[in-house]
Amino acid sequence: MTTPPSTATRPATEVGAARRWAMLAASTTAQAAAGITIHGPAFLIPVLVADGGLSLAQAGLVAAAPMLGVTLTLVAWGALADARGERATLLVGLVLTAALGGVAMAGGGVVALALALAAAGAAAASTASASGRVVVGWFPPHRRGLAMGIRQMAQPAGVGIAAVIIAVVAETRGVAAALGVPVAAALLAAALVAAVVVDPPRPERREGSAPNPYREDGFLARVHAVSVLLVVPQFLVWTFALVWLVQDRGWSAAAAGTLVAVSQLLGALGRVAVGQLSDVVGSRIRPLRWVTVAAGLSMAALGLAAGLDAAVAVPLVVLATVVTVADNGLAFTAVAERAGPFWSGRALGAQNTAQYLAASAVPPVAGLLVAQAGYAAAFALAALCPLAAVALVPVRGERALR
Repeated sequence: MTTPPSTATRPATEVGAARRWAMLAASTTAQAAAGITIHGPAFLIPVLVADGGLSLAQAGLVAAAPMLGVTLTLVAWGALADARGERATLLVGLVLTAALGGVAMAGGGVVALALALAAAGAAAASTASASGRVVVGWFPPHRRGLAMGIRQMAQPAGVGIAAVIIAVVAETRGVAAALGVPVAAALLAAALVAAVVVDPPRPERREGSAPNPYREDGFLARVHAVSVLLVVPQFLVWTFALVWLVQDRGWSAAAAGTLVAVSQLLGALGRVAVGQLSDVVGSRIRPLRWVTVAAGLSMAALGLAAGLDAAVAVPLVVLATVVTVADNGLAFTAVAERAGPFWSGRALGAQNTAQYLAASAVPPVAGLLVAQAGYAAAFALAALCPLAAVALVPVRGERALR
């Protein structure tokens, strides 16, 4: 005889608002540390080529290694968070990230360096699902969108920190010293997690109480597909906005870099804004649909303006940068809420894995397109992806936010 599902919750530590926000800060710091580990090696390329004797291809391999590690382990870390809890997953992953980063600091040739960075990236992937589950688990639905929007600021913050610190340290003190930056960030994040993070309460697991949400309907698969399609314009703009401003618009590298940095900051704030909007309207999916439409329209307008060499193309690239990243927190939160406490780790792992795979294909494919047809055509064609995604945004299946 099957035991009926239980809706009772395990006894949970009572936490106040201050502790919840402290856990959000720790989770955001953990995700930012992962961002520094994963994206930081890209800022070593100039020194690896100029001083390390590596070819550009070899330096690119080193920079891409952490991303490979992340892609291979996201679902496994999510499964661990489902089975063992968020705090343990974060602590194990962050400590391993620091330890493997220390191995990378030891050097030993390009292959050894790439392998160590790939392993560090694999460990850093632990933060993706676990930190998201902390936010979803401890914040009530009417505050969850805002909280997740803040947590989603961690990626651009991590990239910004890496760009500012790692490149300078590598140039002045060498690659080994620069690789100490992600090690220090991971140790700091681990200390914060150990100090404040408590596993959120979840229902007691009984036989039949945790059905596979992917078998119930197509909601999660559709959200994954929408997110993958929206990655295309996001990474196209991230990768080529600076080069377009310099090559086609005649900007200096410093001015273009400043505009890109400001755009990234606005994009991070935009994630918070749409998260708050989802709390206000009581839905993640409705704002996701609005953002998807806006992404398609902004990319189409950018392509047209760039093709006409119109001055409005510059503010449009800023708008496109902001709009094309706004969906991340909405989709991430929707997946976690729909998958439930026993499946959200794996579902979030699948979400991120699909996005990373798509993101890795964008630069080379878009580079070929730009070389053959120009930036305007690339921007305009990228608009087709979010416009196609509009039809995939789920129209039903979202759980009521209570």
